[in-house]
Amino acid sequence: MSLFPKLFPAMIDAVDAIIKQNSESVTELDQAIGDGDHVTNLQRGIKALKAKEGEISALDWADALQNIGMVSMSAIGGASGSLYGTLFIAMSKAAKGQELSVSTFAEAFAQGVEAVKRRGKADAGEKTMLDVYMPVADCLKQAEANSTALPEILKQVCATANQGMESTRDMVATKGRASFLGERTRGHIDAGAKTAQLMICAIVSVLPK
Repeated sequence: MSLFPKLFPAMIDAVDAIIKQNSESVTELDQAIGDGDHVTNLQRGIKALKAKEGEISALDWADALQNIGMVSMSAIGGASGSLYGTLFIAMSKAAKGQELSVSTFAEAFAQGVEAVKRRGKADAGEKTMLDVYMPVADCLKQAEANSTALPEILKQVCATANQGMESTRDMVATKGRASFLGERTRGHIDAGAKTAQLMICAIVSVLPK
């Protein structure tokens, strides 16, 4: 955990690679029930973050999260930019003055997810990226409470993200453009949940086990 944000370049490279590998399939998901521009917007943010990876990797974790949030908000744009910006900026506020550990990261991530819920006026079960992020936040808190070893935490986080993403298939969307389609959204995985899962598992893959 103490290697972040020095590992940020490897993290953003892994995120970039996984989104590129899955861009067509995720765009198909998004075109089915959304605007079809989710991947394009996300890749714009990833490109902007890659341009600042050297600067971000030299910061402490709270300032790194603040920078990631500001870049995400401005570069991704739209609803996703606002929500990802909110996630990282709220995490940064919770991280201020704290030593990085599983405990402090779990708390910061939980605060970030709560901020996203407030900003998006959304909750679990509404077929959004929160159906991935909320279970992952709970998973981190539970793992920290149980003093779970880091390698096992990382496995649990990726598995939880997968389960959360898959759970959106049977949900009816109540947020965003997809909400206008009502029952027709059932049977489709939410694109935002899918990219959330992909990015979480990509980041997990580069963390030391």
